[in-house]
Amino acid sequence: MTFSRRHFIKTGLASSLISPFYRPAFALPNSALFDCGVASGDPTHDAVIIWTHTTKPVTLTWQVAEDVAFTRIVKQGQGQTFNEADCTFKVDVTGLTPGSIYYYRFSSGSEQSEPGRTKTLPEGNLDTLSIAVASCSNYPFGYFNAYHHIASDSDIDFVVHLGDYIYEYGQSGWGAESGRQLNRQHLPAHEIVSLADYRQRHRQYKTDSGSRLMHATHPLIPTWDDHESANNPYMNGAQNHQSHEGSWTARRAASIQAYYEWMPLREPGPQANKAQLWRHFSFGNLATLTTLETRHTGRSLQIDYGEHLKQLNTEQSLRHFIETVLGDPSRTMISVAMEQFLEAQLAASVKHAKWRLIGNQIPIARTHVPDVTDLTLPTSLADNDPVAAHFAYFMALGKLDLPIYLDTWDGYPVAREKFYQLCQSVDATDLIVLTGDSHAFWANQLYAGDGDAMGVELGTAGITSPGDFESLGPELATELDLRVASHNREIMWTDCQHRGYVKVSLQPEQATVKFIAVSNVNSEHYTAKTLRQYRITKQGRSLSMTRA
Repeated sequence: MTFSRRHFIKTGLASSLISPFYRPAFALPNSALFDCGVASGDPTHDAVIIWTHTTKPVTLTWQVAEDVAFTRIVKQGQGQTFNEADCTFKVDVTGLTPGSIYYYRFSSGSEQSEPGRTKTLPEGNLDTLSIAVASCSNYPFGYFNAYHHIASDSDIDFVVHLGDYIYEYGQSGWGAESGRQLNRQHLPAHEIVSLADYRQRHRQYKTDSGSRLMHATHPLIPTWDDHESANNPYMNGAQNHQSHEGSWTARRAASIQAYYEWMPLREPGPQANKAQLWRHFSFGNLATLTTLETRHTGRSLQIDYGEHLKQLNTEQSLRHFIETVLGDPSRTMISVAMEQFLEAQLAASVKHAKWRLIGNQIPIARTHVPDVTDLTLPTSLADNDPVAAHFAYFMALGKLDLPIYLDTWDGYPVAREKFYQLCQSVDATDLIVLTGDSHAFWANQLYAGDGDAMGVELGTAGITSPGDFESLGPELATELDLRVASHNREIMWTDCQHRGYVKVSLQPEQATVKFIAVSNVNSEHYTAKTLRQYRITKQGRSLSMTRA
């Protein structure tokens, strides 16, 4: 099926350009004042956040209705946009009915935003729930066609975004070449560091037409990963933060402030720590979702292979690295407060919900590199120094059977085991872990160190960010995907060559998982297909995942 969205913002003809199987009841006018459209998110059973942005400070009116024609208005009010909040505006609309669809809009004088569609969390008995899982939307790498496809699916109830909603790099950083080719270069041109920088970057990402349509169509449950601040942060710094860029504490605070301003996210209490972005969502008696915070509040400094790899030349040195360096019990991933919150929410979930979802930014399944010394680069890439170095790096890891990444839970094996033990303590061994970050699709089965099954992991590819193996060419990338899956007990299937998202559809007795890929991100004309489909069934407190 072919999709096109080239002119829908300009002409307001969204309903004729979106997928034939879902025609939204509203179009998206090109308002000069409401330049970034509308969004909703952070739903509860009786409330939801609605959001917009104006190009200048104004007094505006907001309305929430039961119908798209706004003849049955249930909530309305007025507000003001201020430069102090970058002219963003959001309202926590309360007193709504659980499990209900609402429409909302903003106006100021003769200017009116497009209407948005949103939904509250359901209560009581629930027969079905569909969630889209998204991650890694990098503006220079292409158009957000997967967002557009999410918007086109009327079955989707909520969108869970697992982070890397923006990227911090400048125009000469990662994605520079494609940014120039597509005329989608980052703004500002430099790497973002200040509050003004982060605000401008968020605003740029919100102008993508696919993004605008997704936000206007479905409520968002967002959490961040690393690039909302800088690559690979931990509690006291980040890999992509250098001393000449000023204080890391100030930079992180700026990134968090901009995130709260620009996302449909509920503000915490006046004394709360905004970095503690963990939440819990309950979907009737069918499912719960608990999102983790794994970047700013509990993570220890990542281990860098560059400091160790050359020294791992004996069995003893390798064992020391695995057991003592990686296995250092003092290295943490999530905070004590996060653990306490998670334990309480999972304990409650086990008592009343059939499914337990975990919103997790980074891969958790054990993912080691297989021996690839028998493989060679294609002739066309053999003289490409960066690609050759990249392949040599994978070969070195494969010779030692080491994890492919150390920024993931593989780099914190003791913390992972502690997470599993916490879940086991409340009998939550039937987890569906939703994962972003890796720019690849994953269908994984999870096991604790004692061998007990812990559930499954569903990893989503990037909206536009490319997979790590893509630079090696399609044949070699495909071979590496197959070898990674066959080498690791926990990995059933992986694909690093497509962009897209994961759709999870829950019913009381089973769940269906679709790994949905878009054909390209270099044009606003694209096709979409389901690469793989799996069925998850429950057997007591354990899960079984089979290809459907």
